[in-house]
Amino acid sequence: MKKVVLKKNEDRRIKKGHLWIFSNEILKIENNPENGDLVDVFDFTGNFLAKGFYNANSLIAVRVLSKQKEILIEKIIEDRLVQAFELRKQFYPNRDSYRLVFSESDFLPGLIIDKYNNIFVLQIYSAGIEKNIEIILKILKEKFNAKNIFTKHDSYFRKLEGLNEEDKIYFGEKETELIDDGIIKYKVDFNVGQKTGFFFDQCDNREYFGKFCTNKNVLDCFCNSGGFGLHAIYNKCSKVTFVDSSITEIENVKNNLALNKFDTKVELINSDVFDFMEEEILKNKKYDVVNIDPPAFAKSKKSIPTAIKGYEKLNRLAMNLLNDGGLLFTSSCSHHINHEDFLSIIKNAATKVNKKIQLFHFNHASLDHPILPAMPETVYLKFAMLKVINE
Repeated sequence: MKKVVLKKNEDRRIKKGHLWIFSNEILKIENNPENGDLVDVFDFTGNFLAKGFYNANSLIAVRVLSKQKEILIEKIIEDRLVQAFELRKQFYPNRDSYRLVFSESDFLPGLIIDKYNNIFVLQIYSAGIEKNIEIILKILKEKFNAKNIFTKHDSYFRKLEGLNEEDKIYFGEKETELIDDGIIKYKVDFNVGQKTGFFFDQCDNREYFGKFCTNKNVLDCFCNSGGFGLHAIYNKCSKVTFVDSSITEIENVKNNLALNKFDTKVELINSDVFDFMEEEILKNKKYDVVNIDPPAFAKSKKSIPTAIKGYEKLNRLAMNLLNDGGLLFTSSCSHHINHEDFLSIIKNAATKVNKKIQLFHFNHASLDHPILPAMPETVYLKFAMLKVINE
């Protein structure tokens, strides 16, 4: 039996439902487990706690898979994949594309699967998942009729786990795919897109956003493939200005406008968002609705101070571009910036530009990104709707 014994009192978090055991919490390791092996975890007094995937290369030394002592790895993976699928079909009965598995939040530690119709794009951040990948591939083919299965990893997180950063095509090939979020159609090119190809985490928030854009002049910053602005058009806004620093994403917006047969007045701006907003302020431009959905500014704790400055500046600029009483929709996908930090940033931004703000709505990621209350690490996206009023 490959065994991990925790130091005294280091079992408390695990008993409350957290699924990570850190290397500095371990008293001893017995019988030389290899990276990716299942190990039995015991508390200081010898009581069994859990089974989990071991990884000596990671600060997260064990990712808990089950609190049961006897498990069949094939059955537990299949059961959890099926459970995750059934939940998504309940939440999104009219969709075939969504995040199928959200890692620890779906009790498959270190595994992310995004489903694009019959294409399955994986991100693997656990040595244990990588060691059992053939089981996962078999289930996706047999139970989910997978036509293409490949990875699009974030190299940063693979490095943290000591895993090879190279992507793999396990089955089929990388190609383009037409998907929808229940309302808007998108063309996804897996060879050039960011992350796994599409940001499913904002789908519910995009739909919510669109409802407030009727007859409004809308600015969609860090627009990516255009999701927020496209929902604004669906809800009959008067105009949308799409801004992104990536020319590829601006082309994606153009393609998605055509795909949805939208003919609302639009501007497509390929520019650094900060530069664009500063230039618009100098021109005294104003918008009724501004959306800012930037990439993560804080990937580590060390980058938090710089990230806070960046988020504050961005929200200040956005507030200065709004008509009196306009609506600001603002997001942060930095895990290291928590709910309270984010609201504090927005509040400070408003103070510095002499604006009053009212918070009407606050949300996290879409329903296909569940949160484990015992694991703050499963919360990352913040999405707020505010009314901005001149002092």
